[in-house]
Amino acid sequence: MAPTALSERLKQSVTKDALRSYFAEFISTFFYVFAVVGSSMASRKLMPEMAANPTGLVIVAIANAFALSSTVYVAANISGGHVNPAVTFAKAVGGHISVLTALFYWISQMLASVLACLVLKVTTVGQVVPTYTIAQEMTGFGASILEALLTFALVYTVYAGGDPKRGALGSIGPLVIGMIAGANVLATGPFSGGSMNPASAFGSAVVAGSFKNQAVYWVGPLAGAAAAGLVYDNVVFPAQTPPDSLTGISDGIGL
Repeated sequence: MAPTALSERLKQSVTKDALRSYFAEFISTFFYVFAVVGSSMASRKLMPEMAANPTGLVIVAIANAFALSSTVYVAANISGGHVNPAVTFAKAVGGHISVLTALFYWISQMLASVLACLVLKVTTVGQVVPTYTIAQEMTGFGASILEALLTFALVYTVYAGGDPKRGALGSIGPLVIGMIAGANVLATGPFSGGSMNPASAFGSAVVAGSFKNQAVYWVGPLAGAAAAGLVYDNVVFPAQTPPDSLTGISDGIGL
C-alpha cells in the first residue's frame, strides 16, 4: 500500500498542472528576489554609507512591498502565489499541499533565487551581491526569534488575505501581503535584515559565497510560518473544506 500511495503522490506532483505551478513559482520568486536584492544593491551604489542613511532602508522596504504584492498576484491562481519556502512549509504542515509537492516548490524557489542573484552579479559588473546579516549586538537566537515573529505576521496575513470566508478580496489580498512585508522590513531591517524568506537569503548567500548566520533565516521563518498556519487554520478560522493537494488553493485557504 505504501509504495502505491507514494507512486500516486508522485504522479500528482508531475502532472501538467503541477509543472505549471512550479514554473509559476520560479518566475514569481525570480522577480521578487531580483527586485529586493537589486534594490539593496542600487541603494549601496547611490549611497555608499547606506548603513548610516535611513533612506536605504525605506527603498528596500518599498521594493519588498511592491515586488511581493505583484509576484503573489500573478502566481496566485496558478500555484497559490507562495513565492516563499516558509509559506510553502506552512501549507505542507497544515496539509494543504503534499510534502512531495512542497519539495518541488522549494526547488523552484531556490533555483529562481540563485539565478536572480547571479543575473544581478553578472549584469552589474563590480557590484557585490549583499547578504542578510544580523546586527553586531544581536545573537543568532535573538535574530531567529525576530525572524520567526516577522514571518508569523507575514504568513498569517497570507492566510487571511486569501481566505474566501472573509469575502471577495480580489487584488486586495496580495496588496496587504506586500504591505505587511514592507512594514516588517522597516521595523527590523537594521537588526536582522527582515528577510522572512529563506529563498531570498539562500540565493544571495550562494552567489556571494557567504553562509554566515544562514541558519537564522531558515529556522526562524519556518517556525514562524508553521505556527501562523496552524493558528489560523485551527484557532481563528478552522477550514470547512478539504484543500487542494496540488496547488494549495482550496475554498477555505489560498489566494
